[in-house]
Amino acid sequence: MNTGKKIYAVFILSLISFSCTKLNEELRSNLEEGVSGSTNTAELLISAYSTLNGPYQHDNRWCLQELSTDEAIAPTRGGDWDDNGIHRAIHLHTWNADNGYMNGTYNGLGTVVFQSSNVLRNNPSAQQAAEARFIRALALFDMVDLWGIAVYRENLDDFRMDPVVLSAEEGLEFIISEINGIINDLPSSGPAYVANKNAARVLLMKVYLNKGAFLNRESPTFAAADMNKVIELADQVTGYTISAPGKYFDNFAPDNDVKSTENIFTLYNKEGDRGGGMSRTYNTIAHYNMNPGGWNGWATLGSFYDKFSAGDERRGINYSYPAFGRPNPANATNVGFLIGQQYNQTTGAALMARNPSSESLVFTHDITIRTSGNTLETAGIRVLKYAYDYLSQSGQKNNDWVVYRYADVLLMKAEAILRGGTGTPADALDIVNNIRSNRGAADLASLNLDELLNERGRELYWEGWRRQDLIRFGKFLGTWETKPNAGDSKELLYAIPSQQISVNPGLKQNPGY
Repeated sequence: MNTGKKIYAVFILSLISFSCTKLNEELRSNLEEGVSGSTNTAELLISAYSTLNGPYQHDNRWCLQELSTDEAIAPTRGGDWDDNGIHRAIHLHTWNADNGYMNGTYNGLGTVVFQSSNVLRNNPSAQQAAEARFIRALALFDMVDLWGIAVYRENLDDFRMDPVVLSAEEGLEFIISEINGIINDLPSSGPAYVANKNAARVLLMKVYLNKGAFLNRESPTFAAADMNKVIELADQVTGYTISAPGKYFDNFAPDNDVKSTENIFTLYNKEGDRGGGMSRTYNTIAHYNMNPGGWNGWATLGSFYDKFSAGDERRGINYSYPAFGRPNPANATNVGFLIGQQYNQTTGAALMARNPSSESLVFTHDITIRTSGNTLETAGIRVLKYAYDYLSQSGQKNNDWVVYRYADVLLMKAEAILRGGTGTPADALDIVNNIRSNRGAADLASLNLDELLNERGRELYWEGWRRQDLIRFGKFLGTWETKPNAGDSKELLYAIPSQQISVNPGLKQNPGY
């Protein structure tokens, strides 16, 4: 089998896993409204959107961006969660080119690129083409972030031709050109799960803010012109407000599509219709004896939890929302960070562990990468960012997955100011304190880059940005309590999966692997 056919086979296998869902008539009407193009083209566009679910929604890409940092850990619990060390390798930065999460992410992003490019050869309207090119640019940005390359195929009709492999610089230039070329054809408003002008602006902000880090990861530099582009674009993102006090978790609720005031671009999820496996956000952290029971796995580090102050809503609250429907007499925290004694949210009774059953279900502050003994099941603070959809009867929940949010826009603007863009440190401090005020957190007296990184962690935890942030701030190769050894510069890029190198002669392994 020649190289092109091998790559095509890889893409097709990936596509099969993402395409076996009923196409959404309501979403299709949103995509088709006011534009020309065949129904087939609209369906292809919906498929392109759907392929984003695999990499993004608490799975492959998320694992690479979060489990490799101080925000998330998937500890081995006795015989559970070992999985041949795949999770430990990511957290300890000991991965190699055969890590399954890397290959899954690469395959998933490649499928996004293929499906969005496929829309472009099926007579799309101007808006449909713009949406498809945005989706493709989003996936290519992640490739540059994770591997320092952008891979795509210009010609989908002749698979004897190898895909184009762009360097990091070429990839970023291509993304900038694509977004500038399509932004006028994207809608100005509408549901957040349809690509829009503001989503395009946020992607450009990510490019300009990270350019200096992506091109020189060991010693990032930040050009004033790039920082001013971030600020300029941030000021063009309008129509959103920071959630009112007590409403932070509205952005992640089962009905966040109608009540979030911050969400700019999301991935569509609706039970009985289509979407991704949103139940993973609960199952990966919930103990067996919680209702419903989960897989009792992932957690955060105590040192990360300690970055929050008491009263900061983002740390966790008893959140009342329609899909909860439980009295919660113990007033237990049901979103955010779950720490300490856990309770039955219907009766208020204190929950017990399963093994040993004599232990109270008390999630501990401290955790190790391997747990055993009486804390085998209870070690680690659990994180539930997306309020669980109890009304849904299937694994497909109704929370739309958040990709871009207005708070991130403002924090990027504040960072650009601190890195030499137009404005003063006082301006950046005001931006951060205005967000903190709505979260119930006290004002900061001053702001530097280290404190801004902490604030990005507090605001955006478990949303898939931590690794990128730590690299930009020069902290990714550091140590934390579950990662005692400082890293090597090769870890600033992931290893290109060996399976991908074997089918694409244009790929060369990243240095050090």
